[in-house]
Amino acid sequence: MKLTVLMTLAMLAASTTAVAQQHARTVHARSTTDSSRVERQKAANLKAFRGIAAKLNTTPAALQDAFASARVANPKLSRGNFIAANVLADNLRARHPNITTPAILSGLQNGQSMGRTLQSLGLSAAEAKQERRAAERDRKDADKRVKDADKLH
Repeated sequence: MKLTVLMTLAMLAASTTAVAQQHARTVHARSTTDSSRVERQKAANLKAFRGIAAKLNTTPAALQDAFASARVANPKLSRGNFIAANVLADNLRARHPNITTPAILSGLQNGQSMGRTLQSLGLSAAEAKQERRAAERDRKDADKRVKDADKLH
């Protein structure tokens, strides 16, 4: 009886060790895959900021870092709204000094739409719509310039 119990315990220990080793290999493989996926995503995001970074006289890395920081404060913030906030602030700074990127991001964080945020910062509804459209054109133009430059190289 003691021999049977000891053999059962030994088999159970060996089985548990094998399962634990397999689990460790699976977790390591998954974390390696996840980290490489995360690195590829970061590289793609960095590349996606190239065009607009040039328009805003900054670097793609600086924009990516600022976006990451803004996402900490507002996890629902989209890349598109982040870029729009930066372009709008850049376009409107001379005429409306109170319209800044942090002010726009704050409005978005409080649940306001981009249009409502711009209106709360002093633009009329028509001006907000016009400026949002201009910012979208600027973004598309910047992305097109980068794509065209990439084709030449």
